[in-house]
Amino acid sequence: MQRRTLLSAALVPIGTATGLYFLATKTPPMTKTQGEFEITKTDEEWKQILTPEQFSVLRKHGTERAGTSILDKEYGKGQFVCAGCDLPLFVSDTKFNSGTGWPSFNDPIPGAIDTSVDKSLFATRTEVHCHRCGGHLGHVFEDGPKPTGLRYCMNGISMKFIPAA
Repeated sequence: MQRRTLLSAALVPIGTATGLYFLATKTPPMTKTQGEFEITKTDEEWKQILTPEQFSVLRKHGTERAGTSILDKEYGKGQFVCAGCDLPLFVSDTKFNSGTGWPSFNDPIPGAIDTSVDKSLFATRTEVHCHRCGGHLGHVFEDGPKPTGLRYCMNGISMKFIPAA
């Protein structure tokens, strides 16, 4: 048997096992179905109101590059709202500098978000979504400051900042 044939035969089970692992561990991105949200739109309708970058993050669960969001350094008084449906998500008093390159908060506005399990990227994380439209916002981690101990690490592009009046 040639070395190349032997190597190929050895790699097939590894590749198959890896593929089966991803199929078995990949969970749906949201626990609600699209029809269960107060605001639902087709992809084409979302594309009419969102930038391509916002669509990628909010509707396709993308992630913006760290350090690129102007909201990471926004510390004015006001609210951070969903870029897809304008639902208020966080108030400025809960924002802190996590040093991660993404806007971080320690507590959402009650009832503003939903969470689901995300098993992508070889890890299990808690994904955060807008309660009203289901838009992907980011993830929550248990390494934040007191009093909650939580760090809601959000994609800035998935939100808009509305200054206090």
